Amino acid sequence: MDSIDLEVLKTCELWIKAGRRCALVTVIKTWGSSPRPEGATLVIAEDGSVVGSVSGGCIEDDLIERVRNEGIVRTHPEIVTYGITADEAHRFGLPCGGTIQLAIEPISGQSKIAELLQRLSQHELITRRLNLRTGEVDLALAADVISLQLTETTLTTLHGPRWRLLIIGAGQLSRFLASIALGMDYHVTVCDPREEYREGWQVEGVHVVHAMPDDMVVEMRLDSRSAVVALTHDPKLDDLALMEALKSEAFYVGAIGSRLNNVKRRARLKEFDLTDADLAKLHGPIGLYIGSKTPAEIAISILAEMTAVKNKVRLPLEISVEHAKNSSA
Repeated sequence: MDSIDLEVLKTCELWIKAGRRCALVTVIKTWGSSPRPEGATLVIAEDGSVVGSVSGGCIEDDLIERVRNEGIVRTHPEIVTYGITADEAHRFGLPCGGTIQLAIEPISGQSKIAELLQRLSQHELITRRLNLRTGEVDLALAADVISLQLTETTLTTLHGPRWRLLIIGAGQLSRFLASIALGMDYHVTVCDPREEYREGWQVEGVHVVHAMPDDMVVEMRLDSRSAVVALTHDPKLDDLALMEALKSEAFYVGAIGSRLNNVKRRARLKEFDLTDADLAKLHGPIGLYIGSKTPAEIAISILAEMTAVKNKVRLPLEISVEHAKNSSA
C-alpha cells in the first residue's frame, strides 16, 4: 500500500512512459481550514484523469474542466490561487475567505520523476527543487527535514520516509500495524529474532530483520521522526529495546499489554539507567480506547494515538485505554 503522494509520483511515471501529457499539482499554501496539507499533490492527464487530491473535490473539478476544455497547455510551471474572493471561496467549497495556492507543473522527462522514485525506493529523504522559470529539476539528499519552501524562482518540496516506525515482533497485529503505517508514509521495519514468527511474513514494502531488538534500536539511531512499538509480550525482547528507545529522540515509544503488565514493565525499566522523564515517554497500555477487539482495530487505535503525538495534539484523559478501563472496572 503506497501513500497518496507516492501513488501520484508513480502515476506520473506511468503516464510519461505511455506518452500521455500530464501536470503535477502541489499545494503550496492554505489560508483557513483545508482538507489537504501543504505539499499534498495530484496528477492530472490531458483527458481529465486524476490521481491524488489537493482539496475536498471542488478545485479538482475545476482543474479537470479546464484540462478537458483546453488540454495541457502550460510549458512552464505556474503558481495559481483559488478562493481569493468570498464568491470564489463558496464556489470551490472553501471556508468563507479561504484561499489555497497551488503550483501546476507540466511533467516531462526533465521532471526527474523516475530518478526520484528510484531514490525513494532506497528510503532516501530527498529535496526536489523546481525552477519555476525553466521547469528544470534538481534532486538532492535532504540534510535535514524542511518544510515546503517557495521563492520567486524555486519551489522546494520534500519527498521520502519522513517518519520511521520500528515494530518489535512479527505477529499478526504487527502485520496490520505495518500495512496501515505504510499507507501513512512511514518507513516500516519489523524486528524479530524468532524465526518461527518471521516465516510467512507477507507485507510488501516492510523491512524484516533478524536481530535482537535493542541492537536494532541502537543501529537505527532513532530521531524525532521515529516511533517504536513493542508487540511481543516478552520482556526478554521488549524491555532492553524500550530502554534504548526511551533514551532516544523517538517521538513515540509504546508497548502492548494490560494495565497490570504495564505497571510491572515500568517497575522493571525503573531498575535500568532511566530517568523519570524517560519513563514518562512510555505509552502503555497503547492506543486510544475505541472498543477495539480485533488486530485490525487495535492497529488503528495505536496509529491514532501515534498520529496525535506526532501532531502534538493533547488528548483528553477519557480516551486513554487505562482511564477507560479503570472507569468501567
